[in-house]
Amino acid sequence: MQHEGAHNLDDATLLLQLSEGDKHAFDILYNRYWKQVFNAAYKRLNDIEKAQDIAQDVFVQLWIRASASPIENLSSYLHVAARNGVFKHFEKQSRLKIVPEEAGETADPVYSDGLIMHKQFLEEFRLLVERLPAQQRTIFKMRFEDDLSSLQIAEQLQISPKTVRNQLGKALATLRSSLFLVFFVHFLR
Repeated sequence: MQHEGAHNLDDATLLLQLSEGDKHAFDILYNRYWKQVFNAAYKRLNDIEKAQDIAQDVFVQLWIRASASPIENLSSYLHVAARNGVFKHFEKQSRLKIVPEEAGETADPVYSDGLIMHKQFLEEFRLLVERLPAQQRTIFKMRFEDDLSSLQIAEQLQISPKTVRNQLGKALATLRSSLFLVFFVHFLR
């Protein structure tokens, strides 16, 4: 559904079209914002390849999320998504580093408290993922633990890519609201 002047449409209109599965609307938004997302990741990582990966993942998530819930401010959403992608990258890297077990009394108490809170938060997150309905849990793990694309997941599970995106969107919405509650109850009390 290509329209004359489609490139001049505002973000809200394009997001509405995207929520209906319009690939052309996605392409316009991708071309409009890719550089901004890439730059947001690159300035934190100083690594072109990693920044490109994060930008690609942000737009995959935009495609998935567009049908799940409305986005009020696309520019802000994409900036936050890029920042979160960087955090996720650093988190993956930190899992590979060994924390000295003999930190003992010489360890900074703020760091120690933060490490404990981080471990608690990750455990809560793991439990929330395990409570997702079976198909959502499987798709979520394949996407974020095995790092498979929606198409690869669809092929492996023999379901449509749209089903994968819908189930992933539902899982993300559930986790997002649940994580807010976990964070509020455990860490902001």
